[in-house]
Amino acid sequence: MRLQAIPWVPLLLVVACNGGNGRANENPPTGNGDGGGTPGQGVALRTVVEGLDFPVYLTAPPADPRLFVVEKPGRVRILKDGRLLPAPFLDLSGDVSRGNEQGLLSIAFHPQYATNGRFFVDYTNGAGDTRVVEYHVSGDPDVADPAPVRTILAVDQPFSNHNGGLVVFGPDGKLYVGLGDGGSGGDPQGNGQNTGTLLGAILRLDVDAAAPFVPPDNPFVGQAGARGEIWAHGLRNPWRFAFDAGTGDLYIADVGQNRYEEIDAVEGAGKGLNYGWNRMEGLHCFEPSSGCDQSGITLPVVEYDHGDGCSVTGGFVYRGSALPTLKGAYFYSDYCSGFVRSFRFAGGQATDERRWTQLEPSGGGITSFGTDAVGELYVLTQGGSVYEIVPE
Repeated sequence: MRLQAIPWVPLLLVVACNGGNGRANENPPTGNGDGGGTPGQGVALRTVVEGLDFPVYLTAPPADPRLFVVEKPGRVRILKDGRLLPAPFLDLSGDVSRGNEQGLLSIAFHPQYATNGRFFVDYTNGAGDTRVVEYHVSGDPDVADPAPVRTILAVDQPFSNHNGGLVVFGPDGKLYVGLGDGGSGGDPQGNGQNTGTLLGAILRLDVDAAAPFVPPDNPFVGQAGARGEIWAHGLRNPWRFAFDAGTGDLYIADVGQNRYEEIDAVEGAGKGLNYGWNRMEGLHCFEPSSGCDQSGITLPVVEYDHGDGCSVTGGFVYRGSALPTLKGAYFYSDYCSGFVRSFRFAGGQATDERRWTQLEPSGGGITSFGTDAVGELYVLTQGGSVYEIVPE
């Protein structure tokens, strides 16, 4: 294990960055911005802020002009009127573990946040276990009440990696939670294909209901031995996933093991789907010598091998107004390679695949993308910078 080879990356082994077969991307991007070709025209990066402490997520409450940035060591910061407020909105730095893939990982604001002040955070606690906790804003809109309201989800983590870490409200108003397979390598506990555990899955919770917050229309409710919280499973580490604000379609960037990174995209929210891990890695059998049963598995629409990167960083479908020609394009990156690519999802396939060299920060290390309340798109880097994608 060589996790210290780079400061952070959402996968098990940094050696995986060099563990592929060396082939170029099997589905190379084309059109404007294609690597080695003419750079795409009309877009650029605008620096929003620098000097943050390991930012890993950016979002905004509905109809709110502020930007909320999650710092991995445990603080949520506010960008207001173009400046970074000195005091954090929320400081959990004393409550989170700070291992390689651990920390404060995301925040989600309730759809009625403007009136109820409720929001939810996903972090690993001092023992390294996942917690999703509800908080409320204080009387000052720029400061949260530091007292937690209640724990929505508590999941023990058998290893220190593959924590997933994203919480996001879906188009249906339910809270979706991403959890990795529990860590180590190769899913040694078989969690990805086990609906009796919450690991290796995306969960769907009704935070407007009483505990255990399980919506009755979840796909595994009532199935013997299955967890009712599960919405979809067969995932290795869904570090970032997103719903298209225009269509409701679900996109999942699932971090691969030794050879392949993948992006899954489905029409609708993907209820009850099995994305294949650890039978599959990308479009391939994870253990080819033993074969694999692909029945009932939803395969990715995009994959690339580890000659091209080592850890996919999922993004969003652009639905802002500043760049109308990009509406409907899904943007993503790779933490190790630092590329920025996009595709459109149509007819069950990825189309119009592109690389945007002019949107690749010079320092690399893209940890996440983010969107504001009006759908504009942002890029975050481990080095502490936030950029907005803007017209050139």
